[in-house]
Amino acid sequence: MRVVTVHLPEAYIEAIDALVKAKRYPNRAEAIRMAVRDFIRTEASFGVE
Repeated sequence: MRVVTVHLPEAYIEAIDALVKAKRYPNRAEAIRMAVRDFIRTEASFGVE
């Protein structure tokens, strides 16, 4: 896996942290990975595992 740095609005970070606190995701990185995966599946013409 490669590291990518992104800048997010504070409101996004707070929402991600709330999901982690609610135990929907184990950590920020996993929540963001899942969001990117779902975005690619929705927007791209190819699948991503």
